[in-house]
Amino acid sequence: MRIDGRNLNELRPLKITRSYLKYPEGSALIELGDTCVLCTATVEEKVPDFLKGQDRGWVTAEYAMLPRSTETRIARERVAVNARSLEIQRLIGRSLRAAVNMEALGERTARVDCDVLQADGGTRTAAISGGYVALAEAFFNLFQKGQISFSPLEDYLAAVSVGQFNGSLLLDLSFAEDSKASVDMNLVMTPGGRLVEIQGSSEGKPFSREQLDRMLDLAGEGVAAITARQKEALGPEIERMIASGR
Repeated sequence: MRIDGRNLNELRPLKITRSYLKYPEGSALIELGDTCVLCTATVEEKVPDFLKGQDRGWVTAEYAMLPRSTETRIARERVAVNARSLEIQRLIGRSLRAAVNMEALGERTARVDCDVLQADGGTRTAAISGGYVALAEAFFNLFQKGQISFSPLEDYLAAVSVGQFNGSLLLDLSFAEDSKASVDMNLVMTPGGRLVEIQGSSEGKPFSREQLDRMLDLAGEGVAAITARQKEALGPEIERMIASGR
């Protein structure tokens, strides 16, 4: 059993609330244990200069933590984004783009904003999983208006952390586990097991190829569970739209 009583291969309690905000084209609040991230998706009828005239779209992301999302206050990023936030928002953008057919989106930009309301480990993975739901809702609004004829989303996508703590492999690490883990890894995957990104490192002894394979399998279980919850949040209409893009 773990610090919070979970099994080794068990996610924290997961809740995804779609349409959390009134104004964005897509929005979702994702709660993963004590980690809460608000994700919104905005669609703009323009693309960056390097894509103009190519009949294809773009997906980008921004990430920030509210000042009291952690035990001690974090200063607001008023002038420049700090290095950690910049690295995470690039990860979110890369990950979401991997699931999108840019030609189907047309010359539009989808901006996904991920704001951490409360942090207890796994904010980047929660942002990707919640950001996907917000993006899917935004695309569904375009679909309903007839602005796109089929889904730009080609597959589901989610992210989860795995790690080694006290000699055991764990799924979905809380901050208390993550801060003491000997191996920490974040994985972005499709429910079919296709990998988008792997971020992992050892804080002590190197880990073996066998351990890596076991962590990949464990992450696959977690992503499958998260995807099931994404589908519940999105509902059958959006699920049918996503199926149209495959």
